[in-house]
Amino acid sequence: MKVPKEICDPGKRYDFLLLFDVSDGNPNGDPDAGNLPRLDPETMQGIVTDVCLKRKIRNYVDMVHQSEGKTDNDNGIFVRDSGVALNTKLREAALAADTEVEKNKKKENKKGREEMCKRYYDVRMFGGVLSTGDYNCGQVRGPMQLTFSRSVDPIVPSDIAITRVAITKEGEQNETEIGRKAQVPYGLYLGKGFFSPMLAKDTGVSEADLRLFWLAVLGMFENDRSASRGYMELRGVYVFRHDNALGSAPSGKLFERVHVKRNEDVEAPRKFEEYAVVCNGDALPEGITLHSLLD
Repeated sequence: MKVPKEICDPGKRYDFLLLFDVSDGNPNGDPDAGNLPRLDPETMQGIVTDVCLKRKIRNYVDMVHQSEGKTDNDNGIFVRDSGVALNTKLREAALAADTEVEKNKKKENKKGREEMCKRYYDVRMFGGVLSTGDYNCGQVRGPMQLTFSRSVDPIVPSDIAITRVAITKEGEQNETEIGRKAQVPYGLYLGKGFFSPMLAKDTGVSEADLRLFWLAVLGMFENDRSASRGYMELRGVYVFRHDNALGSAPSGKLFERVHVKRNEDVEAPRKFEEYAVVCNGDALPEGITLHSLLD
């Protein structure tokens, strides 16, 4: 996969849209609703949280780092599903950055904060609360932010019964056991993202970091297959690059240039081809360039 060099400059601002879909799967279960797909109860639109997408991006970056033989000390992932406790990582970073930190552990350690940004990709990009343990490394506001993604149309979650006939213990009789599996027949989701060069300067984001982020977005579903999630596929990534670090145009006006609409002759969409996606890149505001990563 290729990423245009023009969208890898951490000194520029980027606003972007993510378009993805799910077929016969649960893209993001809601623990408050028996793990049914998340939805807005008023509009019945499906929801995928920013945390869900960040987890997939972290996992992709982690796989890249492991394949390159990197460790936590030179570009690791702070928030992992398992492994070393977060407070242990905070202690190690604080002690490595400041040998005098033991004298006043509770005071915010700016050197420890810098060390955490240096060590961990996800801290540099997404930020984090680094004051949960005995060694206070403060907080980091990440330059890369994502919104909740919403389905273009209402979804119809279902809870399907599944069966198992294999026995679990020696001496048991074969009996059919019934379980449940939550899924959405089909949903097309749209999410928004933002990158701030001002915050990126504070956390030390590099050109390589930004390029890796775009690669992670392009590969986050390909390397996150699961029977529960069905088939998820990225359908579009539309990146608006600002020449002005503070912004050359309002993000809302730029996002209006991408229209996603269900075809009029379709009542219950079951595939991406039943939608029309129009991206208007003509007469963009001065200082704005549009990059569509899947075209």
